Amino acid sequence: MTTLVLPQRVLDEARTFFENRGTRGLEGTAMIKNGEFLELVIPDQRAIRDAHGQVSVEVTRSGQMELARSLAIDEMYVARIHSHPGDAYHSPTDNQNPVLTHDGAISIVIPYFGLGLRRTLDACAVLRRSGGTWHDLPPGPQRIRWITVKGCA
Repeated sequence: MTTLVLPQRVLDEARTFFENRGTRGLEGTAMIKNGEFLELVIPDQRAIRDAHGQVSVEVTRSGQMELARSLAIDEMYVARIHSHPGDAYHSPTDNQNPVLTHDGAISIVIPYFGLGLRRTLDACAVLRRSGGTWHDLPPGPQRIRWITVKGCA
């Protein structure tokens, strides 16, 4: 798989969505699909905050159908992007999430309910799937080999 060139406009759209969720203390999730151009797809989802302050997000059945209908015959989801309330890392739940299982898939975790995108992808956890597992791509040459951002900030 080649380097994923992520347009800044996709990150800007994601930042707006995740910060909006974050202002209510909620996580969010979205997918990035390929095609004629990369596109952010935000499915219907249910954000949960339990009595202990634990948060999670679940794509509803309707959202799952939206994701399926969003893809044309020659398109696929190349990345998942979601927020965490604190630090950016891949949780055990993230590791088990079956939404992206192909080699080369990218997972982006935005810290602090989406505020991390204000500091670019360098503030986010970015992982790449290979050999059936997720591998951390720390900022720098190793990350740039697999994902870069193009366009105005």
